[in-house]
Amino acid sequence: MSSSTRITGRNAGPGTGQVTGPILILDDLRDGRMHLAALFIVPKGAALPPVLLNSGEVQPEPLAEYDVCTVHRARFSLPADHPSAYQWKGTRFALAGGFGGDLRIAYASCNGEEHGDLDRDGAERNAIWARMGAEHAEQPFSLLLHGGDQIYADEVTHGHPLSEDWPDRIPRDPAHEELGDLRRHLRERFLQRYLAIYAAPEFAWIAARVPSLMQWDDHDICDGWGSLRRSRTYSPVGQALFAAAREAALLFQHGCCEGDLPARFSDPGGSHLGWRIEAPGLRLLAPDLRSERSRRRVMARGGWRMMKTAAEQRFAGRTLLMSSVPLLGPRLSLLELLMVLTPRMQKYEDDLRDQWQSRAHRASWRRMLRLLRDMAAQDGQQVTAISGEIHLAARGEMALGGGKLLHQLVASGISHRAPPRAWAKVLGMLSRLGDAPLPGHPIRIRQIPGQAGRYAAERNYLVLERQGADWSASWELEHSGRSAPLAL
Repeated sequence: MSSSTRITGRNAGPGTGQVTGPILILDDLRDGRMHLAALFIVPKGAALPPVLLNSGEVQPEPLAEYDVCTVHRARFSLPADHPSAYQWKGTRFALAGGFGGDLRIAYASCNGEEHGDLDRDGAERNAIWARMGAEHAEQPFSLLLHGGDQIYADEVTHGHPLSEDWPDRIPRDPAHEELGDLRRHLRERFLQRYLAIYAAPEFAWIAARVPSLMQWDDHDICDGWGSLRRSRTYSPVGQALFAAAREAALLFQHGCCEGDLPARFSDPGGSHLGWRIEAPGLRLLAPDLRSERSRRRVMARGGWRMMKTAAEQRFAGRTLLMSSVPLLGPRLSLLELLMVLTPRMQKYEDDLRDQWQSRAHRASWRRMLRLLRDMAAQDGQQVTAISGEIHLAARGEMALGGGKLLHQLVASGISHRAPPRAWAKVLGMLSRLGDAPLPGHPIRIRQIPGQAGRYAAERNYLVLERQGADWSASWELEHSGRSAPLAL
């Protein structure tokens, strides 16, 4: 499960005549079964063996065509409440199941870096993926959650005259033929990114054995998507970029295409990509914080409708809210104001506008927190938020009333190298100021068990465990190792 090769699309997958896959995605949980999609990226024209099950075989079918490869998908179901397996090409892939009782869930985010990600040494880049795989071999995970920035697509715009200088300079009215050529260029570049990452042996090993659920964030499109100026995102080039990113996300993150979304999605038409999954005692909510985002809003009508429906629904157990950007955090609006007033720092304004705590989104932030407060007020329901995005590990709490807490668990940087420790200290100092966007419900940033500071500047992933009715969380940190369990 390790590699010292560089992780480029030229060194793995169809470019070398090899098949990449299976990549296992959870379509839905219903009727006591896991409904699964297995993705394969195959050299164009190559034959693909069937997936073998106890009940028979399933032949993967073509889902999308690219210049040199075809993406195939096999859909099948396996029991959700106990271990099972499938076979492909002589290899048996065991799945933990366990959704009806004790289970373990892994959560990771920020799988890449902004510049030169495909040229990094594979063993260095994927060291924490290898660690997660080794843990799964000892204590299996039932589910793998990806909390955003599954790829870093910031360089897909390079190499084409229309998008080379994105977002600083773009043509106002490009010719139809030029736009068509740009769409093809972007489409192939997104393929290259996903292919390189999915072919990395450390990732591929666990992705074939643990079903994934994914939620996208800005780097799955481009840095700061939705927080950039409207003149950029609504330009012909910006819309071509978003369309290519969305097609790639549907295909490689969700195993589907337009008009083919699994039943877990809130809007079958795909106006936003929010979804929900329910199992006994567990509900997963993943609102789409990018499709409808602008500089003045985080979600539009469709996303808020999904969250309002979930808040009003009776549910007994634990709701895990996947918020790609942290829901609870320090008063970043103060830092945002400083950056606006300092010309040399204004280039970082988009990064802060991405956050719930931005001055531009404070009303939306309060609205989301009220929905979660009302959700948790129901008898027998607990709510926990899990997030990525900041390349640090952290946790926060907000008192909800009635003795309940909203826990915020942040695990960010599965392969993105950690920022300087000085940045973690700055955030820690800001967090001391406290905040209470909802009167009477103060937010506090707490230390991860065993950590001296409030933010840990190490690559990491999160482990959520349910034993009986009790939930706990622990962080696997690159240098500090495993934190003590935090009772939720």
